[in-house]
Amino acid sequence: MARFVTIGYGDEAGYERTAPQVKDRAHGVDEAMREAGAVSGKAGKPVQVRNHGEAGTTTEDGPFMTSGLPVAGFGLIEAADLDAAIAMVAGTPCAVAYGVVEVWPLEE
Repeated sequence: MARFVTIGYGDEAGYERTAPQVKDRAHGVDEAMREAGAVSGKAGKPVQVRNHGEAGTTTEDGPFMTSGLPVAGFGLIEAADLDAAIAMVAGTPCAVAYGVVEVWPLEE
């Protein structure tokens, strides 16, 4: 099985305009993925860490990257291939509630 990092983006407005039954199914997909071994969670506040040339660690609050929607959560999933990983996340809350999920293959 291959591993994939997922990053979900979405905002409250998109979530609120999604039909309740769609949200309920999406949360069920999340729960089923966790029960199958996926690790996932909501995104907290990020901290940037640098230690250029091992000259000393510095930190800065906030994200390094910006996007059109806020980061909502992260996951680590296993799937047979990229197509299977895409199918797994297609029903998750960010994917169905007017957000987006990125799927990043981990090259091991």
